Amino acid sequence: MILQKRKVKNSSKQLGLEGEAQAKKHLEEKGYTILEKNWRFKKYEVDLIARKDDLIVFIEVKTRKNNTFGEPEVFVTRKKQNFLIAAANQYLMERNIDLSSRFDVVSLVGIGTELSVNHLEEAFHPTIIK
Repeated sequence: MILQKRKVKNSSKQLGLEGEAQAKKHLEEKGYTILEKNWRFKKYEVDLIARKDDLIVFIEVKTRKNNTFGEPEVFVTRKKQNFLIAAANQYLMERNIDLSSRFDVVSLVGIGTELSVNHLEEAFHPTIIK
């Protein structure tokens, strides 16, 4: 868990934008190259798409003011995972990318004037839905 200073924001929309900015900064510090931010396909959105070495990483960012109702990553539901998988497939096909990929979650929780950052690599794997 890494703590990063933040400006205190009021709205959840602002908190979400701040969380995405902090997640981007955190990933870049870990050597990731951010390829896309808020990439959309139909009704689906991927918060961040990054590359690290020969790997494409699709990242869902979840930010909460506190963890009263659980850690942010638990809110990446199976339905949301399926949306991310569909968007990732489209992204890889559109760009004719033939690299391995994975799905990460960056979870951020407010602690006073800081955000704790938790990067969950390989947070979930695509599965066949019948």
